[in-house]
Amino acid sequence: MRRHVRTKQRHDPRSRRAAPQRIVSWYQRIITASTALAKVVAAGILWGGGLQIILDLVTRSGWSGARYAWFASVSALVLAGTLLVRSVARHRLRSLRRQGLAVRRTLTVGPGRQITAVVDRLSSDTDHPFVVVGACVEGESEVVEDVPQLSRLPLLPAEPDAFHDDEVVRRVLVALDKIGADTVCIAPGSQFTNGRLRALGWALSERGVALVSELGLEDVATHRLWVRRAGTSTILHIGAAPLEGVRRVVKSCLDRVLAGVLLVALAPILLMGAIAVKVSSSGPVIYRQTRVGRAGRRFTMLKFRSMFVDADQRRESLLASVNVEGPMFKMYDDPRVTRVGRILRKYSLDELPQLVNVVRGEMSLVGPRPPLVEEVATYDQVEMRRLLVTPGITGLWQVSGRSNLTWDETVRLDLRYVDNWTIRGDARLLGRTAGAVVRGTGAY
Repeated sequence: MRRHVRTKQRHDPRSRRAAPQRIVSWYQRIITASTALAKVVAAGILWGGGLQIILDLVTRSGWSGARYAWFASVSALVLAGTLLVRSVARHRLRSLRRQGLAVRRTLTVGPGRQITAVVDRLSSDTDHPFVVVGACVEGESEVVEDVPQLSRLPLLPAEPDAFHDDEVVRRVLVALDKIGADTVCIAPGSQFTNGRLRALGWALSERGVALVSELGLEDVATHRLWVRRAGTSTILHIGAAPLEGVRRVVKSCLDRVLAGVLLVALAPILLMGAIAVKVSSSGPVIYRQTRVGRAGRRFTMLKFRSMFVDADQRRESLLASVNVEGPMFKMYDDPRVTRVGRILRKYSLDELPQLVNVVRGEMSLVGPRPPLVEEVATYDQVEMRRLLVTPGITGLWQVSGRSNLTWDETVRLDLRYVDNWTIRGDARLLGRTAGAVVRGTGAY
């Protein structure tokens, strides 16, 4: 699985390095400005073009076809250029972070087990700036792993009238000065709440140090979160998973249109694939298999046949000879796969006939992997949530490791998609799929 993973940071040399802040700030400003500009340009295209069309219909003396083509071309180029600049800046910033640059040296405060969990979550990827360089552990018996423990904080009640003399706050500041961190992260379950948290914030602001709180929420996209006031409280609202509504209808329409266009555009490749399968081994060109779709509905999934015709009969004997984790059966160097089939699978060409399933509405371009009937029979209640959306030709599992993923990793990625999908996210996954297919890693 190709993932850029931050190892747990007991002696992370990257935490000792820092990119010139002017360069980091420059990239961040480019990302912010280009994002705002892209929204303005997109809105201008929609409103400007729409109003011009309405004006043409009313006055019947509007733009010519050539002028519309010029407007569409220039608008598309400006929008594409803006998005390209943002993409390059983001890529460069991620690259700096993977090298241990452009990071925030973070001191984490809280119970030992919660700090360990925070370190695990932050270490899972590099698409954020936080690198934990030290910990202030609350409680005498708490233990923290994989990060230097700089101070042990007593569990003391906060004194409302003496925040400036609070012993717990003072110990955190001493640890902060010792490690030279530029960010303090409050772990879930910490005693830093209300007045004590305000006192720490005041002290950190005087030092130019950022204060953040890790909420312990995993696999919840930011577009599902918003903050609101309720009396004197601050409430974090977690939106429901986008399973129904207009967005799902729009996604289905876009899927079918784009799949139809791809079927026409990729017709030569489909023809060559069919010929290769036909001449390489006996049997049908298209392999049909019953899969389970949204809401448990069964459908016939289409693929180029990449195995010998007796593959299904040999499956049980192979299951008995290998150690299978979870209900999904994947075998490296599977003897049932033909020579042409290995090439088709490596570059996911065997899945191109599934575009027909997308046009039929049985599958989506992006979604969880479509499971077999026998796999669904073993699902628990959590795994059944994968059936709440339409299965896809590609998805998070496709761009995160494909067959190299364990069953638990596949389920987690699919559930992350089910809970957080957006049309914009689908577009990004389609772009990432192209790179994953070209590399051909994790497919067998």
